[in-house]
Amino acid sequence: MAAKKEVEQKANQNWVNVKLPKAEKNEPNFQFVSINGKNYKVKKGEVVLVPREVAEVLLHSDEANEEADSYIEAILN
Repeated sequence: MAAKKEVEQKANQNWVNVKLPKAEKNEPNFQFVSINGKNYKVKKGEVVLVPREVAEVLLHSDEANEEADSYIEAILN
């Protein structure tokens, strides 16, 4: 019951649920994020509660990776 209450309080304080894809075989099972000197390890393959700014960094990282993949694809073709 205490854990549920903690989750509810965090949800009200700009925390959001995120789920990263499961890690590949030889890959760490977490994603490291650092914002203004505060470090986070976001577990892959599970829904986790993170501050909104961490979720935003993860989103921008995905967007940058997709853009880089598109650029590489365009160069190769």
